[in-house]
Amino acid sequence: MKVEGFKYHGTNKVYYAYYKDGKWDEGKLDSSLHFEISAMAVALHYGQSVFEGLKAYRAKDGRTLLFRPDANAKRLQNSCERLLMPKVPVEMFLDAVHKVVEANKDLVPSYESKGTLYIRPFVIGTETVMGVRSSNEFLFCIVATPVGNYFKDGFKPIDLTTTPYDRAAPNGLGHVKSGANYAASLYPKHLAKQQGFDDCLYLDPKTHTKVDETGATNIIAIKDNMFITPQSKSILPSITNNSLQTIAEKMLGMEVIRRAIDVTELSTFDEVGACGTAAVITPISKIHDNGVNYEFKSYEKLHKLYDLIQSIQFGDIKEDFGWVIEV
Repeated sequence: MKVEGFKYHGTNKVYYAYYKDGKWDEGKLDSSLHFEISAMAVALHYGQSVFEGLKAYRAKDGRTLLFRPDANAKRLQNSCERLLMPKVPVEMFLDAVHKVVEANKDLVPSYESKGTLYIRPFVIGTETVMGVRSSNEFLFCIVATPVGNYFKDGFKPIDLTTTPYDRAAPNGLGHVKSGANYAASLYPKHLAKQQGFDDCLYLDPKTHTKVDETGATNIIAIKDNMFITPQSKSILPSITNNSLQTIAEKMLGMEVIRRAIDVTELSTFDEVGACGTAAVITPISKIHDNGVNYEFKSYEKLHKLYDLIQSIQFGDIKEDFGWVIEV
């Protein structure tokens, strides 16, 4: 199977589990993508909604592989805690992911296509509520669909522009994978595209002088033999970025540095890229900021990192980190 673009391409089975009276039910697979929800559900009015994103990969020998699903389970728990939602137990999360992948195994794209089965777990507040408060009833759902590249041309450079808008407050939800953060990014990205850019780059919400992330990816930079990535409370802790840091240090012998990055420091970097589950690594050719263009011509080390993480995810090379799990 070959699919084009990062969009919904259908599914076989969806997983649903409900939380009521202080506990999760056993959960089940269903063939319908649709479910009934109250028009007054907390998720619809007050944004009590969190989600995750991970992928299943088709190895060259036909095996179906998952990459660090336990890390997604733990990050979802952190998101649930911040939004006052019941945590999905790690064992329940992993079991549900395995069930969904098994039920949709025939939809995993071929090894040759380099497509993947994108897996979208989410938790939403479903109770009928009028006043502003947490729901006491929740839905945990997982949908899986085959996808192609997030950005149109895969490992091809993109152009970004900084924006005066913020995706998160200094002590807000920036570190949480909540629907609210992505809603906040829609309009600034729309404006960036109108100006001819692929996406916008958010600066720190307090001073607008330091690099944060795009609406859907972390930022990484290469300087000499250093792997540098911004550190901030308003940045989502990317599992892909975390994995790349390990690969850079353990497999390429690079020095990994996590610190604040002033936007003017962009002029000193050799390579800059965007990374995340959907995008993997996408090189950045230009970042525009208040009339100044920071341009990057080299993508050599980013490409090495990209090749290594993809080789691990598709099972081409064995890793010693316990990341890859066969379904």
